[in-house]
Amino acid sequence: MSNIYEMPEMVSAFLDEVEEQIQLLEQGILELEKKDEVSKVIQDIFRVAHTLKGSSSAMGYEKMKSLTHEMENVLDKIRNNFMEVTKPIINVLFECTDCLTLLKRDFIEYKNDTEVDIDDIIGKLRCIQSIDVDKTEGNQFMGVKREISHEVDNKRIVFELDDDKRYTIENEKINGRSCVVCEIKISEDSLMKATRAFLILNLLNDMGEVIGSSPNVLELLDEDENITTIKYLLISELGTKELESRIKHELMDVDDANVFDYEFTKLDKEKIDTKDIENIAKIEGEIVTDKIDEINGKKKVIQEIKNEKKLSQTIRVDIERLEHMMNLVGEMVIEQTRIAQVSNILHNKYIADDSVEDLIGISSRVSRVVSELQESIMKARMVPVQQLFSRFPRLVRDLANSLGKEVELVLEGGETEMDRTIIEDITDPLIHLVRNSLDHGIEKPSTRIVKDKPSKGTLRIKAFHQENHVIVTIEDDGAGLNLEKIKQSAIKKEVISAQEAETLSEQEIINLIFQTGLSTANNVSDVSGRGVGMDIVRNHIDKLNGIIDVETKEGEGSKFTIKLPLTLAILAGLLVKIHNEIYALPMSNIIEIVRKPKNEIEYIKNQSVVVIRDKVHPLVWLHDYFKLPRENKKRNIFIVVLGIAEKRFGIVVDELVGNQEIVVKPLGSYIGKIEGISGATILGDGSVAHIFDVVGISRMISNKNTKDSDNFSNNEIQ
Repeated sequence: MSNIYEMPEMVSAFLDEVEEQIQLLEQGILELEKKDEVSKVIQDIFRVAHTLKGSSSAMGYEKMKSLTHEMENVLDKIRNNFMEVTKPIINVLFECTDCLTLLKRDFIEYKNDTEVDIDDIIGKLRCIQSIDVDKTEGNQFMGVKREISHEVDNKRIVFELDDDKRYTIENEKINGRSCVVCEIKISEDSLMKATRAFLILNLLNDMGEVIGSSPNVLELLDEDENITTIKYLLISELGTKELESRIKHELMDVDDANVFDYEFTKLDKEKIDTKDIENIAKIEGEIVTDKIDEINGKKKVIQEIKNEKKLSQTIRVDIERLEHMMNLVGEMVIEQTRIAQVSNILHNKYIADDSVEDLIGISSRVSRVVSELQESIMKARMVPVQQLFSRFPRLVRDLANSLGKEVELVLEGGETEMDRTIIEDITDPLIHLVRNSLDHGIEKPSTRIVKDKPSKGTLRIKAFHQENHVIVTIEDDGAGLNLEKIKQSAIKKEVISAQEAETLSEQEIINLIFQTGLSTANNVSDVSGRGVGMDIVRNHIDKLNGIIDVETKEGEGSKFTIKLPLTLAILAGLLVKIHNEIYALPMSNIIEIVRKPKNEIEYIKNQSVVVIRDKVHPLVWLHDYFKLPRENKKRNIFIVVLGIAEKRFGIVVDELVGNQEIVVKPLGSYIGKIEGISGATILGDGSVAHIFDVVGISRMISNKNTKDSDNFSNNEIQ
């Protein structure tokens, strides 16, 4: 096993596959629980378990191999109608996926010396199988291994196949597919023959299903990679000539490839033939006549899955490399803008010079290429939110069961793309919102029926693009927020006083749920009640320069709307001037821009405020913070209304310069952290504009307790 860990590419590929297959298992088990099209779903789940068993066996991971083998046994009995799908079986299968996740974790941390105990879960799987043992005694092929060999040019090829695989071979022959041996000679010059063998295995799996190899990857490692000829046993719809041609065409470091039909030549004591396959289904006088038809129905589905897999082939790229490339593109954008400006200056001075015209043309073409490169790299950072959404079906299912509730989960917009780093940071907030919807929002069936609602509640999670943002909504048809209960809890926790509570608007009461330590749960449980969930939501959305809005109607449900930037690497920014200095504001945080007379500025508890659309917004004069003089001669002022998480406030600016895509650059350790400034960007003329930190500005509001009223005297307004 030590040799395996010396091949990080192989380990990485294995872990990626395990992660993907576990997700497919969970999705399949959830579908199986619905009991719609059981035969199709169980076949898909069986194939996933089979793939995991093969991968873990190739890596020498015995515990994962043993667990998936026992899962196969249970799934095989279900697909052969020897067992029915019951809730206990579903629960045990989910326990298996949890155990597989732990095994994957331990493979990373402890290599093969995993501390996960699989004996308990394997015991449960075997117990399930023994329930109807009297019905399955006739299945003489279950779990018995035999040696199957094939004579080729007087050379014996030995494949150790269990009866499931032998059964699969004969079934596929009935269905018209062929079983072939692919004899491939790896080039003597190939430096990593074991890795090459793995790549060949993956390619052949795209052409069909590999069910055996001689020797296997581990034997190659043990032989110090001296073996160069590998035989793969493959089931495929392709003919031998087509397979041979594709292998030679698509594989590198291969000296030769031969493909020929495979035939059984020897069994220990008995030989399987077509009649045996049909007789296996005869149990206690019952004949499962639809087995072959079922297999026929899988051909199209299997092919579609393979086609989809081929279309979605990717290469792994470290996110840091993309970050570096994005920074380089940012530099190119800046330099290209400067080249364009110099070209225009030269054009104005030397109108008739052809070389200047050529320079302008070149500058224009380079600008287009840089723009396309920038867009391509940004897209490379994007991943579908389906990767995030795939976590929720299992989460909702388990929570609903533990809470005694019936919940239908509806997911929409999984194809919507978002920056990978944002998806990672938004995962915890969404999980908290989902847990709250199930615990606080959706009622138990008996309560819903009394309220003339369907017994099953609905939780809808939706994602979509809106200009340069991604919108994610979490909506339920539950009880909604109890505003009075929120208010009383805030008073009890001394978040607000009783007098302040009387002056709060409905929206201000709703926003109290984001305060640390505030909870309306009657009891502390594993799900909620500690008052930290919504605080985490707020902090994460703050970090992402996002905005969250809450709509609720008591008795009807709640809707949380999260607005996030597409990416944090390049921002759509609004350039503004404050006393002749240009600053940038992230567009994702801008709610609106208004122009107001100075005499409409008011004060509440020493804080400047302004009323916009009947709502009171705190107001920040950044002039004061950065020690810049205010523009006192202007009658009207520009106010940019900003939002961060649930907060809304305004900042005063002297002039609006315009919109621009800005490349975010850190200030550098030699400058250090400046409150209210998150970074800087270089403008087209080479000047530097600081980027305002909206989260930092919101903190400045709470720290400002002094009132500067001398600048608001009416005699200064002209």
